[in-house]
Amino acid sequence: MFQPISIFIGLRYSRSRSRTGFVSFITFFSIVGILLGVTSLITVVSVMNGFEGELKKRILGIVPHVVINDVDKVQSFYAANENNTQAKRLSSTSPSWQPLRQGLLEFPHVLHVSPFLESEALIQSPSGLQGVLMQGIEPIYEQNNIINQDMVIGSLNSLSEQPYTIVVGQSLARQLKVTLGDEVRLFLPNKSVFTPMGRIPVQRVFTVGGIFNVGSQVDESMVYVSNKYGAKLLRRKGDGIDKLRLYLDDAFHANTVVKQLLLAQQAPNNKQTPAMPQHHLASSLPQEITFSVWSESQGVLFSAVNMEKNMMWLMLSLIVAVAAFNIVSALVMVVIDKQGEIAILQTLGFTRAGVVKIFITQGMVNGLWGIILGSVFGVLLTLNLNSIITMLGVNLLGVGVQHLPVELVLSDVFTIVLSALAMSFIATLYPAYKASTTLPAEVLRNE
Repeated sequence: MFQPISIFIGLRYSRSRSRTGFVSFITFFSIVGILLGVTSLITVVSVMNGFEGELKKRILGIVPHVVINDVDKVQSFYAANENNTQAKRLSSTSPSWQPLRQGLLEFPHVLHVSPFLESEALIQSPSGLQGVLMQGIEPIYEQNNIINQDMVIGSLNSLSEQPYTIVVGQSLARQLKVTLGDEVRLFLPNKSVFTPMGRIPVQRVFTVGGIFNVGSQVDESMVYVSNKYGAKLLRRKGDGIDKLRLYLDDAFHANTVVKQLLLAQQAPNNKQTPAMPQHHLASSLPQEITFSVWSESQGVLFSAVNMEKNMMWLMLSLIVAVAAFNIVSALVMVVIDKQGEIAILQTLGFTRAGVVKIFITQGMVNGLWGIILGSVFGVLLTLNLNSIITMLGVNLLGVGVQHLPVELVLSDVFTIVLSALAMSFIATLYPAYKASTTLPAEVLRNE
């Protein structure tokens, strides 16, 4: 098969067995260094992706991606909209938030919309007292909620099936030493009533109807009740719903969705604009409602995780860079060893560019060996990481059964491979340039 002469000679040099032992050792060390660097980078980045994915699933699966506030004030908007007959009919037969919910479902990226109310509360059992966030929900709209999918015992539907039922997290249940069917007392410190003994917080005894385990701090800080009974505790009329939460196909689309909502809210004379969905209920939104996104409460956490991930990229990339630049040492020694051959090639008419290509080819072959083997080992190690940890009996976190979340992203693998190739190529430039500056007359005079 035809090959350019420069590449042919570079490949012959890379396979040559006549080099000194020290040069061979340096070359082997550079290949192994690149191999280990690429392997570790693929493995660690995949584990970091797994942790980030678990964080998104367990926290952003519960925390609303977008919250619509003050939806209890929109009844008059839909009732007064003479051009929107369906909205008017819904507003007269359904809660005030129902027409709004129907319209929000038509926006891009919005998968689910569920109504809720919330308030700070204290939950007490015979064994303890804990501050929590109480949310009043309608279970029929929460079937896709991660809470419903991670119930350990009981059911989220028990909130609507039995009066004054509460669903708590497993960590909170352990702290309070309660289980299914036990009674707890819920206090609302922000709401009080007058009694013969003075002003006391609103309180009510609830029965534990379910326990969930999401595996995050939500397990000990969130409790769920039916919005019907939550409204009674808060002394609200009707169903008490004053917020809607939007779950998106990707939580990081939240800001895009809010921009679309603001466009719909600011539409002049309630007229539809091209940026808004083609739906008669979503053509405009009431001015009374406000929006908030998950990043306002959880953004710092994800920024910290992202920074940690970037730092791991940097540190492990330095390992690959150090290994790649070992190619410089090996090639410089090869250039010194091949001075005579370079001079002969130049006297035969070989150009400086041709000499540069020879040593770039030789250096890139060494780099490619390390990158290819490192990529293969890295992918295999990533896919079998948990099996290897189990087989070795290693317990990284020191508690329970170990199962590291691993997410192998092909785009990350390609980025690592391309970065390692770039580092290997840069490492070959100086030795190749030095080889091209060889003066044939001076070298051959000393031969």
